[in-house]
Amino acid sequence: MSDDKSAREPIAEDARIDALERRLKAASERESERNRPKASGADANYRSGNRVLADLLGGILGGLVIGFAFDSLFDTSPWGLLVGLFLGIVVAFRNIIRTANTSLDSPPDGD
Repeated sequence: MSDDKSAREPIAEDARIDALERRLKAASERESERNRPKASGADANYRSGNRVLADLLGGILGGLVIGFAFDSLFDTSPWGLLVGLFLGIVVAFRNIIRTANTSLDSPPDGD
């Protein structure tokens, strides 16, 4: 019984199987490319724009609040408010320039 040859002989590679394997490989590569998360430049630009806006508004409003508090405590109206506003603008622009320089010097995110 064990001496009998098997009725099933392994068949040789078929060109259709090779073509099917190539098509499957190409389809899986396209699918992995499609599903890969994309680092969109628009999203990064949107985030950096929001950061600049937050720095600008935060510096100006912070300077105004500190200047107003200084005026209220020491009765130096309007000089404390004006100096606080000026310092807030200076700090805001310093932060914006620093952010712009670090984003230009740092390498891009990715692989």
